[in-house]
Amino acid sequence: MRHFLSLKDFSKEEIHALITHAAELKKNPQKLLPDKTLAMIFEKSSTRTRMAFELAITELGGKALFLSANDLQLHRGELIKDTARVIGAMVDFVMLRVKNHEDLVEFAKYSKAPVINALSDLCHPTQVLGDLLTIQEWNKQGKIAFIGDSNNMCNSWLIAAAILGYEISIALPKNYEINPEILSFARDKALKSGAKISITHNKFEAIENKDVVITDTWISMGQEEDKDRKIKDFEGFMVDKEAMSVANEGAILLHCLPAYRGYEVSEELFEAHSEVIFTEARNRLYVVKALLCFLNQTKG
Repeated sequence: MRHFLSLKDFSKEEIHALITHAAELKKNPQKLLPDKTLAMIFEKSSTRTRMAFELAITELGGKALFLSANDLQLHRGELIKDTARVIGAMVDFVMLRVKNHEDLVEFAKYSKAPVINALSDLCHPTQVLGDLLTIQEWNKQGKIAFIGDSNNMCNSWLIAAAILGYEISIALPKNYEINPEILSFARDKALKSGAKISITHNKFEAIENKDVVITDTWISMGQEEDKDRKIKDFEGFMVDKEAMSVANEGAILLHCLPAYRGYEVSEELFEAHSEVIFTEARNRLYVVKALLCFLNQTKG
């Protein structure tokens, strides 16, 4: 049985296979998981993630159970491992959207059902799968720029690029650092895959000659009290028309949403790339379908 906690545990071939299957399911929907059940545990609120997972299992022929963390005994102090033993024994898949990645790892350790990371403070791997499907549909190459915080999206894209052999440039403020363990993994993996990784504090350097530019909110959920500091730290990091002008001709902008126009991205640029951005959002549905099918096959 396999879990999906991070892309670190997946090979280049497996990631490509997931994207290929997602593209097939987008063109030809099939009920491949009749009567299967998915428990969805949300410690953090969501729009796109809940829609993608609930529709994915439903359209595959299964059923979803929405479980707010506040409604579970976890809220009253029940141990994660005990909750995992109960829920993981009753359903076919468990999806969690959590504050702490360690809680996800603990849950997976005791669950008899495959566990999926729908977002943690460390990684957001299902979003990157959606990004990869979108990049494929727009016929772009593996030359990526990530502009923004050293957050879960930055980590996940660094991991993906390293595994897939992409060129990735990350631009972040001088007082921000990438998770050392993630960076070490990426650099080691890049030696085998041929990936090129560069880190800069200049958005123009990162974006120059890239096919795909990715940004994300500067203020993640739970960091609202840091808004004023973050806005000051990220001064000059907005992705706008001027910044995008140094990318390759026809380059696309991706954003995992929600977007805060006037901060990480300009209103003008966001609207100019709105078609690809909202396709990116919808593509979460298809990659989740492919992921559920993949995990079902690994259960034995």
